[in-house]
Amino acid sequence: MKRLSALLACTLLASVDASAAGRGNSTFRYKPTPDEERPVIIDATIGPQGSDFAMRLKFDRMPFGEECKQRCANVTLFLDTDASAQSGLHLPTQGPENGADLAVVIQGVREYKRQDAPAELNLRVKVRQLGSDANSADGGELLADLNHRQDPERVQTDGTTVYLLIDATSALLPSARKVRVIYHPAGGGKAVQATVSGMLGDSSGRGVQIFKHGSGNWGRAPDAEPKKPRANPSGDNG
Repeated sequence: MKRLSALLACTLLASVDASAAGRGNSTFRYKPTPDEERPVIIDATIGPQGSDFAMRLKFDRMPFGEECKQRCANVTLFLDTDASAQSGLHLPTQGPENGADLAVVIQGVREYKRQDAPAELNLRVKVRQLGSDANSADGGELLADLNHRQDPERVQTDGTTVYLLIDATSALLPSARKVRVIYHPAGGGKAVQATVSGMLGDSSGRGVQIFKHGSGNWGRAPDAEPKKPRANPSGDNG
């Protein structure tokens, strides 16, 4: 967050109406800068699904595992769940993150369960609720500490794509018809801001549909990229 404050002056707010995310539109897209050292989100689809926020996040490379070694993903998505700066995060300087009510931190980590065992490679997801007294993404109340191994009903991965369900049932979490989504890459990229339907919006419960029927049936968010015509050259094995 220290580096974040220094970048706020050059923030780019790319407003995107993503209320139709369930029909296949991306909430936002981001082009990595040459100095990005860690995996970053390049395409996101976010929207309400029942009492959760469903997310499909595509990274530019593997967000965790041996490929990224010690420089795996460490990204934060901010959700301003009532699209109001009156509640939520208050940074020392002005910026789009001000007013955010949730911080979703996604990290590729190595965890050592025992000294005589190899490291366990995990995708870890922390969710914090940011009250008006929070002045950083580390402030506020920790609502969830998840990983893809122990919490498959809320965190799953498929190559460079991460699928999340973020619980939005906290009684103190504000709700509205619209939610602001803010993504500010730590590597020097400019912030991206988008707008999606909120829990009180018309599409609540009919949104992204990532987990279609709860933990028993794992689904996929619609592909935001148009499918290319399939070639059928001789000897094609599909």
